[in-house]
Amino acid sequence: MDPGTARMGYGVVEAEGGRLAALDFGAISTPAGEPPAERLRSLYERLSAIVRMWRPDRMAVETVFFRRNVTSALAVAQARGVALLVAAQSGVPVAEFSPQAVKLAVSGEGRAGKEQVQWMVRALLGLREAPRPDDAADALALAICALETATAAARGWRA
Repeated sequence: MDPGTARMGYGVVEAEGGRLAALDFGAISTPAGEPPAERLRSLYERLSAIVRMWRPDRMAVETVFFRRNVTSALAVAQARGVALLVAAQSGVPVAEFSPQAVKLAVSGEGRAGKEQVQWMVRALLGLREAPRPDDAADALALAICALETATAAARGWRA
């Protein structure tokens, strides 16, 4: 999950036989004029439906990162809380990753730009074009990071 109250990206990725496949991805959007509580309720309901439909083994959620805009960080933290609640209620374990960890896992460079990460997500998942919107590409990158981390742990690798 790439959390945000205006738009929350999601991506469902499957790993089978060393190959990755995107099963579903997109973004849950909420109207700008809607009260914050209604936006969070909408995110909760729609994300719950996605989790019920796909029944994931685990969920990856990005950690909160902000430089200056505290207001936007609070909104992201609230959306993150919704994602964590949906996971807990569904019995789905959660892995949390920083933006730098995701970039490193997907592109090999912790400071990779958005375009580089999108290109690698497209390549790793065998997609014809970069996923849109950006939030969906970010969510797919999170899913890839979680799968790579789980694979490394299963093999006994340590970071």
